Amino acid sequence: MSERPPVKLGVLISGEGTNLQAMIDAVERGELHADIRVVIANKPTARGLERARRHGIAAQVIEHRKFKSREEFDTALVAALRAHEVELVACAGFMRLLSPVMVRAFPNRIMNIHPALCPAFPGVDAQKAAVEYGVRFSGCTVFFVTEGVDDGPVIVQAVVSVYPEDDEAALAQRIHVEEHRIYPYAIRLFQEGRLEVRGRHVLIKDFKPPASPSGIINPSI
Repeated sequence: MSERPPVKLGVLISGEGTNLQAMIDAVERGELHADIRVVIANKPTARGLERARRHGIAAQVIEHRKFKSREEFDTALVAALRAHEVELVACAGFMRLLSPVMVRAFPNRIMNIHPALCPAFPGVDAQKAAVEYGVRFSGCTVFFVTEGVDDGPVIVQAVVSVYPEDDEAALAQRIHVEEHRIYPYAIRLFQEGRLEVRGRHVLIKDFKPPASPSGIINPSI
């Protein structure tokens, strides 16, 4: 399916932009057929803006504090994304809840990533919650954004073991490695036209399960 045109991507950030960098790197390695049309931050101090500019990507700031409501802010986001002819929106460390204004403007065309295995531990501080709960596994989830909180249809997940000596920072570091793998992969599946949303389920066309699937046990036997 490589003959399909590159997906016109808009990326929303609030901070460092490490997932943005993973997308840029995947494009430059030829692993992701995407045209990152614009990077938008809601904070002028977001370091991801400089990452975008270093790679010749349009970068702009739309400060949420300058708007009276979430809906007004999202209306400005929609206008900026449409001005750049964006097809798919990727939230990459974007610390804002999107209103129906944004979600309905790009139905099943907004992705986000959460540092937990959804539906577990929605919202902020997911890694801390996983450590405190005592789970043996956590991970990260790429999903299509809906009007709820981290509850959209799941596209891709990666599993990370949680060890007794882990604190929030140690677990977050391992999860970040997987985030940088699966987010570009999820976007690639979209670009290849392989994703179909049916209710809560995202079907992946031409998906072939492993011949010998095996489970993961933690602690190992």
